[in-house]
Amino acid sequence: MVGHGCQHARSIIQSMPSFSQAQKAEALLALHHGPKILVLPNAWDCASARLVERAGFPAIATSSAAIASSLGFADGQNIPRQEMLAVVKRIAACVELPVTADLEAGYGNIMETARELAAAGAVGLNLEDIESGQPDLVDIPAQVEKIKTLRSASETMGIRIFINARTDVYLAQIGDPSSRFDRACERLKAYAEAGADCLFIPGIKDEALIRAFVEALKFPVNVLAVAGSPSIPRLQELGVARVSLGSGVARATLGLVDRILAELKQTGSYDAMTAGALPYAEVNALF
Repeated sequence: MVGHGCQHARSIIQSMPSFSQAQKAEALLALHHGPKILVLPNAWDCASARLVERAGFPAIATSSAAIASSLGFADGQNIPRQEMLAVVKRIAACVELPVTADLEAGYGNIMETARELAAAGAVGLNLEDIESGQPDLVDIPAQVEKIKTLRSASETMGIRIFINARTDVYLAQIGDPSSRFDRACERLKAYAEAGADCLFIPGIKDEALIRAFVEALKFPVNVLAVAGSPSIPRLQELGVARVSLGSGVARATLGLVDRILAELKQTGSYDAMTAGALPYAEVNALF
């Protein structure tokens, strides 16, 4: 399956207007092993997910930060698991594509999280190695056990949940800068051995560093696109398998709302709101 790559994954999606959750999981796995980088602009509600699908992307990822803020929670595992997965369930129900959910550090009981993820209709998740409010990363053995539990749970359920194992060494700037590469590699190699499918390293954008991780890990690598990141074509040249936008699209949308409100208050005009707005009928037709 893996060797078939993106072409096989897209053929599954295109040939089956309503395909099973297990087939969606198979397609998501294949998308990480094809000749073309997997680009995931993260969604946070049904409308944003439908726009991602309509734009022709082959899978949907969610943003935990964007979902949390839309429901009135600060990012960092403050949102209850049930509320996060309720949104994931709504998103999965309104698109045909595979959905992978950002579930932060797993929300406690990882076996229960796996069951609820599958019940929500998603087929993958991000799992980070830092707990909310903690100054350091979760011990490697404890994180490895989480990944093994997820893999075991997915086998039991008959759905191969895609595990995108994340380390926050760089994003949280943990430890001496000179030791971060080795520390991140140690953790990520352990996660891969435990059963992860992809290794996520947010916080890196230097081309040499990205290439060094790709060469050292010899495993699908996910990076987070931020200001100053290499372009998608360049990331593909560097060997990156997957690029995510995280909460970037949602924050850009909030930035537009902020500009609309500022213009409305300062000048009483509506240009920021009307320029580029999707027509009402077009938005309504998404559903």
